[in-house]
Amino acid sequence: MRVMLKSKLYGLKVTDANLNYDGSISLDPELMRKADILEYEQAHVLNVTNGKRFITYAIAGDENEVCVNGAASHLVEIGDEIMVLTYEVSGGSSVLGTHLKPRIIKCG
Repeated sequence: MRVMLKSKLYGLKVTDANLNYDGSISLDPELMRKADILEYEQAHVLNVTNGKRFITYAIAGDENEVCVNGAASHLVEIGDEIMVLTYEVSGGSSVLGTHLKPRIIKCG
C-alpha cells in the first residue's frame, strides 16, 4: 500500500482564524472542486510563513475564504501563506508503472 499525493493547493493566504469552532479548514468551494477535495476529507496544512504543520479536515467555506478553525487557529495568523495537501491510498506494487498525477493548483 502506498500513500500518494492527490491534491496540492499552494500560495493560499489565510483570510481568517476562528478559535470558537470544533475544527477544520474552511476553503473556497471552487478551489475544493478544482483540487478534487471533498468536504470532511483529511487535509495536511503546511504554514509556509512559520513552518508549522497540522492535520485537519476540509469544509466548504465562502468564496475566497481560507479560514483555519478550532485549536489549529493558534498555528496561523491572518495573511500567512499556507499549502493544503490531500492524499489517496493506492495498492502497493500496482502503483508502479502508472502515472498518478496530483492536481496542483497555484492560488493567489
